[in-house]
Amino acid sequence: MDQNYMKIMGKLMQFQQAHPKFARFVMDNIRSGITEGSVLELTITRPGGEPMTTNMRVTQEDIELLKSFKGPMG
Repeated sequence: MDQNYMKIMGKLMQFQQAHPKFARFVMDNIRSGITEGSVLELTITRPGGEPMTTNMRVTQEDIELLKSFKGPMG
């Protein structure tokens, strides 16, 4: 295995351990198949700040990108 791949996988494992609910949510939705036309929404609230929200409508190109992560990420 490539050292860069191993480094990325190690970082991914650390992220999954630090944020298990978020990592599980993301992986469950990737595995179940996010479909074209789905809307993903993200809100970030900094300490003491106002929430900032954005969203995107999933395209076929986005789906192909997500599928490319299925192999190395599970």
